[in-house]
Amino acid sequence: MTLEFRAVKGCEKDPIREFYARLSPRTRYLRFFSPMPVLPDSVLNLLACGDDQRRLTLLAQLRSGNGAEIVALGNVGAGDDGDAELGLVVRDDFQRQGIGTALAATVLRRAEARGIHRFVGYVLWENSPVMRKFLSRVADIVSATTHQGVSEMHFIRRAEQEVDVLRLKP
Repeated sequence: MTLEFRAVKGCEKDPIREFYARLSPRTRYLRFFSPMPVLPDSVLNLLACGDDQRRLTLLAQLRSGNGAEIVALGNVGAGDDGDAELGLVVRDDFQRQGIGTALAATVLRRAEARGIHRFVGYVLWENSPVMRKFLSRVADIVSATTHQGVSEMHFIRRAEQEVDVLRLKP
């Protein structure tokens, strides 16, 4: 099995919609701060139709003999203040296999190639220690604050090896 990272093409909504449907309510809650059963069109449009200099969405797809399936999604969107918000989510059945780390490294590297060098992540306080440890694998956290149950972490990418393909054990 090979995991490849690729940018969304055009306004590729169906694969993202299908991927989202396979996330557990808990994973949806941790990523989107809500266990929404269906991804709202406004969020879907931001993820699926936003490939330009200020926004990027990457899909992690697992290739096998039967084709490919989306197992993770990462995106960045630059704000007017110069920081770009990073969002990552890995399907429940593929978590803890290094996919999120490889995806984060790839998204950050590709964002830097577009001139984006400062990042921010918003994390529910209950997930903050896990995400801080996770981010430390690919970034240097510059500052972190928590307000009303949400941690705001500002960070910069740490130079590392490039990862565009990850080989998983069958």
